Amino acid sequence: MKELFQNKVFRIIMTTDAIQQLCIWIRNMAVLFFVIEKTNANPIAISLITIFEYLPIFVFSYVGGTLADKWNPKRTMIAGDFLSSLSVVVILLLINQGLWQTVFAATLVSSMVSQFSVPSSVIMFKRNIDEKLITPAISLSQGLQSLYLIIGPIIGTLLYKGIGITFSLTIIAILFLCASLIQFLLPASSRNADYIKPSLLCQMKEGLVYISNDKGLTVLCSVLGLFGFAQGLIQPLTIFILTDRLGIESESLQWFYSLSGVGLLTGAIISMSIVSKYRTSIILFFGMIAFAAVTAAEALSTVVVVTAALYFLSGLIIAFVQVAISVPLIKNVQEDYIGRINGMITPLLIGGILIGTALSGVLIEQLSLIPVFMLSSFMLVICGIISLGYQSAPEHVKLNRAP
Repeated sequence: MKELFQNKVFRIIMTTDAIQQLCIWIRNMAVLFFVIEKTNANPIAISLITIFEYLPIFVFSYVGGTLADKWNPKRTMIAGDFLSSLSVVVILLLINQGLWQTVFAATLVSSMVSQFSVPSSVIMFKRNIDEKLITPAISLSQGLQSLYLIIGPIIGTLLYKGIGITFSLTIIAILFLCASLIQFLLPASSRNADYIKPSLLCQMKEGLVYISNDKGLTVLCSVLGLFGFAQGLIQPLTIFILTDRLGIESESLQWFYSLSGVGLLTGAIISMSIVSKYRTSIILFFGMIAFAAVTAAEALSTVVVVTAALYFLSGLIIAFVQVAISVPLIKNVQEDYIGRINGMITPLLIGGILIGTALSGVLIEQLSLIPVFMLSSFMLVICGIISLGYQSAPEHVKLNRAP
C-alpha cells in the first residue's frame, strides 16, 4: 500500500477524482433543487435531469473512448476539466441573464466531457501503475466513489441551501479549474504516431473486432448487460419494500441508501486483499449468486433490521463485483484499446438498467412486488453461470492496419 501512495500518478488521479466527485454531487443537488423551485416540482422537468445525465453516455461513450485511445491522455484530461469549468461559467452568466433553463446544460456538458476524460485516466493507470498494484488502486478508487455516495448528497444539499445556485456553480467552476491545473503535474503521455493515423471509424471497427475476438471481454459484456437489466427491474421498486413490506415511511429510504453506500465502501476496502487472490470467474460467480440471494431476501423480509442489513450486504457484494470486473479490464486489455473497451461496457450496463427500469412498472402491474424481485434474482443467477465462462487473455495479437 505504501508503494501505491508513493506513485505520483496515482496520487494525482485520486486527488482530481475526489475533486471531480465533489463537483458532480454539488451539481446534482444544486440542479435538482433549483429545477424543483423553478418548475414547482414538475416531474417532466425533473426527469430531464436524468435524461441529460445519461444521454451523452449512449451518444458519446464509444466515440469518446475511441478518441481517448487516439489522443494524448494527459492533454485530454486537462482539457476535459478545463472545458467543464468554462462551460459552468458560461451557464452561470446565462442564468444571471434570466435564462435559468440553461442549468440543464451543466449536467449535459459534464456528462459528455466525462466520456472523453474518464477513459484517459484509465489509460494513465495502465501506463504508470505496476500491475501488482492495480487491484488496490481500483479498490481505493471504488472506495472513493462509495464515500461520496454517502457524503456527496449531504454536502451538495447543505451548499445549495446555504449559498444558492449562483455560488454553488461558482464553486464547481473553481474546483474543475483546480483539477485541470493539478493534472499538469502528470508525466508526459504522448501517443504512437502510427496509431494516430487510422481514421476514427477504422479504430471504432477495430475496437469491436477486439472485443469479439476476446472471449473474456465477450463474457464480461454479457454479464454487465444482464446485470444492469436485473438491477433496473428492482431499482424503481425499492420504495415499495419500505412501504409495503416493512410498513415504514418512504422518507426512510435515504438511510437504506446510506447503508448500501457504507457497504460499497467496506467492500471496496476488503476487496484490495481478496480480489487478486482468486480468479475473476470465481469471484463473479459467487458474487452474483450471493447478490441473487440478498435480492430475494430483501423482497421476503418484513423486519426493518434484517432489510437494513441486507442493504449493507448488497453494497458490499456490488463493490466486489465492480472491482473484479474493473481489474482485468486494465490488466489484460492492450493499452491502445482501453478507451474503446470502457466506451463499450458503460452503455451496456446503463442500457440494461434503463430497459429493466422501463419494464419494472409494467411487470409489477401484471405480477406483484415479490415475483419481480425473484425475476431479478433469477437473472443474477444466470449472470453467475455466464461468469464461469470468463477466461483472461493477458496477451493479444495486434490487429493489422491498412497503411
